[in-house]
Amino acid sequence: MTSVLIIDDHPIVLQGCRRVLEDAGIAPVLAASDLVAGYRLYRRHNPDVVVVDLAIQGKGLGGLDLIRRIRAHDARAHILVLSMHNDATIVARSLEAGASGYVLKDTSSEELVKAVQQVSAGLPYLAGDLAMKVAMSGSGTRGNPLADLTPRELQVLALLADGKPYDRIANELSVSYKTVVNVSSQLKQKLQAGNLPQLVSTAVKLLAQQA
Repeated sequence: MTSVLIIDDHPIVLQGCRRVLEDAGIAPVLAASDLVAGYRLYRRHNPDVVVVDLAIQGKGLGGLDLIRRIRAHDARAHILVLSMHNDATIVARSLEAGASGYVLKDTSSEELVKAVQQVSAGLPYLAGDLAMKVAMSGSGTRGNPLADLTPRELQVLALLADGKPYDRIANELSVSYKTVVNVSSQLKQKLQAGNLPQLVSTAVKLLAQQA
């Protein structure tokens, strides 16, 4: 069983997310409508995944501050941002604060479930378009290893971050399976990653540094 805490001040979002996750067999699902109550529930129940909005109205902590506070309490906490903001800088700042993943509020039910499951497993999660936006926004930064990646490598990296297997990536990019394998090997070498999970994790950390 995977326990989840959702922190959002929109009742419809809370109810909708809870139903989607419970229908997928994820339980228990706790909910809080403000950051203070959310942090208290986190400390009390220590859920496997915390799903948090960034723009919660109210006093005290902001969404990013809550992420930092949870991370300060437990560096291994699994935090997924669920936000309406698709700006690359905001995404990167969330990752830098300690979020493990980031999805948009208009995402599909299937992607939300996949994101929660992947973050719960200790793997980072970014939808392919978000990963690409963040990568491209910092692609010209000096000293950034991502600046050395080719457009094709950035495409593959974004799709890997989206949790897609090699055959799906090959199909979406209209290239051969072998090409995807070769590009992934090049990415591992350039980003000094020993395996696929480490490659994606390293990429997310690098993207967060662009904030």
